[in-house]
Amino acid sequence: MKGLWRFPGGLRLAGAKGSSGDGPILPLAPPPRVYLPLRQHVGAPARPVVEVGQAVARGELVAEAGAFVSAAVHASIAGRVVEIGDHELPHPPGVAETCVVIAGEGGEEEARAEVPLDPDEATVETLRERVRAAGIVGLGGAAFPSAAKLKPSRPIHTLVINGVECEPYITCDDALMRHRPEAVIRGALVLLRLVAAERCLVAVEDNKPAAAAALREAVAALAARSPEPVPDIAVVEVPTRFPAGGEKQLVWTLTGRAVPRGGLPYEVGVVCLNAGTTAAVDAAVHDGRPLVSRVVTVTGPGIRRPGNFEVPLGTPVRHLLEAAGGTTAKAVELVMGGPMMGRRLETADTMVVKGTNCILVTPRPDIAPPRVMPCIRCGRCAAACPMNLLPQQLYWHARGRTFDKLEPYGLKDCIECGCCAVVCPSHIPLVSFFRYAKTELADRERRRHRAEESRARTDARNARLEQQRQEREARKAARKAARARPRSAPASDEAVEDTDAAPPRAAGGAS
Repeated sequence: MKGLWRFPGGLRLAGAKGSSGDGPILPLAPPPRVYLPLRQHVGAPARPVVEVGQAVARGELVAEAGAFVSAAVHASIAGRVVEIGDHELPHPPGVAETCVVIAGEGGEEEARAEVPLDPDEATVETLRERVRAAGIVGLGGAAFPSAAKLKPSRPIHTLVINGVECEPYITCDDALMRHRPEAVIRGALVLLRLVAAERCLVAVEDNKPAAAAALREAVAALAARSPEPVPDIAVVEVPTRFPAGGEKQLVWTLTGRAVPRGGLPYEVGVVCLNAGTTAAVDAAVHDGRPLVSRVVTVTGPGIRRPGNFEVPLGTPVRHLLEAAGGTTAKAVELVMGGPMMGRRLETADTMVVKGTNCILVTPRPDIAPPRVMPCIRCGRCAAACPMNLLPQQLYWHARGRTFDKLEPYGLKDCIECGCCAVVCPSHIPLVSFFRYAKTELADRERRRHRAEESRARTDARNARLEQQRQEREARKAARKAARARPRSAPASDEAVEDTDAAPPRAAGGAS
């Protein structure tokens, strides 16, 4: 590597990772019930393939991918399907989606597995199909189906494994890289073959020296065991600066290439996947295990025993909190994710999904939040924005509901990192305005799409009615023409012809 590039904006934040970051990854006992949403990912929801009352094994497919951009869902515990119905998802609040509910049987059996694959022998299509069948999505929070990401339409020169866990409090990827570095490196080798990249860069923040050392040892051990030269895999420590783990920020930091607005990293020859996702790919290929669990950080001043847990997907958050010793106060606030980009949970009865990397627990504050003041146009938000946007302009148009003017200012490029809101001296909840505007624009787009569909149906109906009218008119004209045709002349001619053609025998016979 020639060096690192610094992305614009960003903040230096206190890590607060000590409380959960030192211990091992703790397995969580299966809960009595799991709630598996059919849409835990970006794209189309999965289609259920089980029925209520059906017994399922751990790792058994319960819903298949519903489209190219979709992901399969597998039973995370052994038990029986007791319901397929709507339940409220962790986010956004108030939105319910169809879930497969499984009541457990109390066992902790091994997940049902497929036949392990040798990545050197299997074809690229076979490997990609295995990743797809395992239901793997981006475990860093984006939850984009990985199989769709591993079929880039342009040549790829660099594979980036994202181990940059830049949000405060969250340590699940750090724990994974420290305790299971071989899984990350083996998964990176599979991904290198899938995307045909020249090199792999495993990015780790420079405040995680233990993780970086463990990964380097895993690379060295791999090279020592392999009889052939191993691919180019380098562990790179990047400066600790939020949001260094953002996909576009990390690609810029490592390669100096800017992903275009509205674009994706493959457009500059890079594919980027999370470290947890990479370990899941390793499990799917080498062990044949689908994605049925993930590492989740439970942390914050409001939890008694913070730590990192291996959690079956669909586990109620309340069950996870109890495993961490319970909360330290009666009134707590729950956030799924980190304090910067996470979303507040309305209840602990919601479930852990594939994109859940952290449950942050904080005592509910006794004092009121700071009063929101008018914007003073200081420009601090623009200086802190890592996407080179103008948050104050976005704020004005979002607040004024002039949504049409938001697109030129790049609202879609906002990654909702929260840097602008943190530095705002007027305490304006800028990200809330941006999320509100995005929701409104998405609703407008859906209404426009529905209106176009309705217009198309109306046009088709009118065309059909017009065709039917023309056909009726044609039949009517034909009948009218038939009635207007003289009836006697043809009949008389035929009679004459018949008479003339009558055989003489008929006349003779009558005599």
